[in-house]
Amino acid sequence: MATIVVLIVFALFLGAILTGGYNKQMLARFRSHWLWDWITTVDHKKIGILYLIGGTIFFVIGGIEALLMRTQLFYPNNDFMVGRTFNELLSMHGTTMIFFVAMPLLFALMNAVIPLQIGARDVAFPFLNALGFWLFLCGGLLMNLSWIFGNAPDSGWTNYVPIALNEYSAGTGIDYYVLGLQISGIGTLIGGLNFIVTIINMRTPGMSFLRMPLFTWTSFVSSALILFGFPPLTAGLFLVMFDRLFGANFFDVAAGGNPVIWQHLFWIFGHPEVYIVILPAFGIMSEVISTFAKKRLFGYTSMVFATLLIGFLGFMVWVHHMFTVGMGPVANSIFAIATMAIAVPTGIKVFNWLFTLWGGKIRFTTAMLYAVGFIPTFVLGGVTGVMLASPPGDYQYHDSYFVVAHFHYVLIGGTVFGILAGVYYWWPKMFGYLLNEKLGKLNFWLFFIGFHMTFFIQHFLGLFGMPRRVFTYQPEDQVELINQISTVGAFLQAVAVVVLVINVIYSYRNRVPAGNDPWDGRTLEWTITSPPPVYNFAQLPKVRALDAFWHEKMNGKKELEPAEPVGPIHMPNNTHLPFLMSLAFFVSGLGFVFRSNEVGALGLIFVFLVMFMRSFEQDHGYHIETDEIEKTEKGASV
Repeated sequence: MATIVVLIVFALFLGAILTGGYNKQMLARFRSHWLWDWITTVDHKKIGILYLIGGTIFFVIGGIEALLMRTQLFYPNNDFMVGRTFNELLSMHGTTMIFFVAMPLLFALMNAVIPLQIGARDVAFPFLNALGFWLFLCGGLLMNLSWIFGNAPDSGWTNYVPIALNEYSAGTGIDYYVLGLQISGIGTLIGGLNFIVTIINMRTPGMSFLRMPLFTWTSFVSSALILFGFPPLTAGLFLVMFDRLFGANFFDVAAGGNPVIWQHLFWIFGHPEVYIVILPAFGIMSEVISTFAKKRLFGYTSMVFATLLIGFLGFMVWVHHMFTVGMGPVANSIFAIATMAIAVPTGIKVFNWLFTLWGGKIRFTTAMLYAVGFIPTFVLGGVTGVMLASPPGDYQYHDSYFVVAHFHYVLIGGTVFGILAGVYYWWPKMFGYLLNEKLGKLNFWLFFIGFHMTFFIQHFLGLFGMPRRVFTYQPEDQVELINQISTVGAFLQAVAVVVLVINVIYSYRNRVPAGNDPWDGRTLEWTITSPPPVYNFAQLPKVRALDAFWHEKMNGKKELEPAEPVGPIHMPNNTHLPFLMSLAFFVSGLGFVFRSNEVGALGLIFVFLVMFMRSFEQDHGYHIETDEIEKTEKGASV
C-alpha cells in the first residue's frame, strides 16, 4: 500500500515539474481556482487563517478523545473504553492538544497580527511561513492516520521509554508519534525562527523594542524558546526512532543505555513548551485588558522584563517533572528553588493586569470576559504549581489527578482562555466582521463553568489518591460522584464549543462590516482596513510612542504620519513548493512507519529534489503599482 502511495505522489511530482510544457489551458484554469490560491499562498494573513482552521479541526478531534475518556470514568468498573484503547485515547489527546491545537492556534494569531502590529508588510520569509504550516498539517495528519490503521500511540503524551520501545509497545503506534512530531516540529522551528527575524528586522520606523505591543514581545520570547527548546525534543525523537526502527540501544540498561536520558531530553523541551504556549496568551491578555479598560498597560517595562525573565528561567526548571526518579536532594533542591522563583515574574504580570483594570472604564466584551476569567483561573494553576515545586509534596501528588488538574488550569485556563480572547478580539481584523456578542458571552459562561466543574474537583481526586492514566476505579474508592461531576463539566465545555461554532456561522450569515477600529484600539493593526489589503500598509507608519495609534488619537489625529512616500510595493509570488515538500515529508514518514525504508528514503529524496528546484527558481516577486494602491485605498475609505 505504501508503495502505491509513493507512486501516486511521484506522479504528482512529475506532473508538477513537467506541466510547464503541457496542457497550459487546463493548468491556467486550475491555477485560477480559489483552492489553488490557498494551497500556494505565502500571505501571512491567509496562512494565519489556515493555522486557525487546522488547529480548530484538531481541537475537535482532541476534545472528542477527552469526552470518550471522561465517559469511561463516569462509572466504576465501566468497560466502555478500556486497556490499550484508553491508553491510545490518553496519548493522542495530550499530544494533539499540545502540538496540534495550542501551538497552531497561537501561530494563527501571531501570523495574523504581528506583522500588522510592527508595521510590516509580511513576515521575513514568506516561503518558510507557508512551509511551516504545511509541515504542521502533514505531521498532524500522519499521527492521526494511526486511528484509521488501528494502531495509535499508547505510551502517553510524554512517550516514556522503555514503555515506548518495541518490547512493550509493539506495532506502529509509537512510530506515528515519533515521525509525526518530527515533521510538525520542523515546521514549528521554522515558524519560530521566522518570527524572530521578522520582529528584529521588519519593525516600522520609530518602533523601538520598548515601543512594541506586549503581544509582539511575548511572541518574540516564545519564538526564542522554540528555537532553543525544540532541538532537544528532536534529538530525543531521533533516539527513539533509531531504537525502534534500526535496533539501537540508547535506552537499554543491559546494553549501557539509560531510559532517564529520554526524560531529560523530553522535559528540557517540555517545560519551556509550557511557556511557549502561555507567553503569547499573556500578551493577548495584556492587549485585551488595556483596550477594554481604556488605559495604558500598567508597568509596561516591568512586564517586558518579566517576560524575558520567564523565558530565561523556563530552561532551569525541567527537573521538577522528575523529582521522583532519584537524583538526590541537592539536585531536587536546586530545581525546586528555580521553579518557585519563576512564580515571581509571573506574579508581576498578574498584579500589572489588576492595576491596569483598577480605575479603568471597563467594557465587558466577550474577549474581556475571557481575560478577566483568565486571571483567577491562571493564579490557581500557578498556586498548585508552587505546591508541586516542593519535592516532599511532589512525592505525594506525583502521578495523581492533582497534577492533571494543575496543568489543565495552566493550559486551558491560561492558553485556551487566551486563544479564545484573541479570537474574539482580532476576528473583525482577520475577517472584516464581528462575532455576535450575545452568543459569545453564552460561549464564555458555558466554557468557564464547565472548565471549573471538570478540573477544580480533580484536585480532590488527586488528594484522595486516584492515579492519573487509569481507565477504571472501584466503588469502595468513593470517588464516583467526583468523577461524574468532572464528566458533566467536560460535556458542558463541549456544548460551549458548539455555541462558538454556531456563533461563527451566524455571524458570517449576518455579517456587518466592522470597520477599521471596532474596539477603539491602541496599536497599529487598527489603523488599516478590516480585513487588511494584501500589502497591509500603503505607506509604512511612523511610530512616535508606545500604543502608537492611541497616542495619535490623544493628539487629535485619526491616523499615523507616514514614514515613506506612496510608491510601488514589492510582494512575493505564491508558490506550490512548500506544499510539495511537506507532502514528500509525509510520504517519507509513512514509509518509515510501515518499515519500508526504501519508501522513506525515496520521500526524503523528493524533499531534496524540491529544495533543489527552489534553489534554482528565478522568483523575484511582483510589484503593486501606485495607481492600484491608491485605487484600493480609495475603495476601502468609501
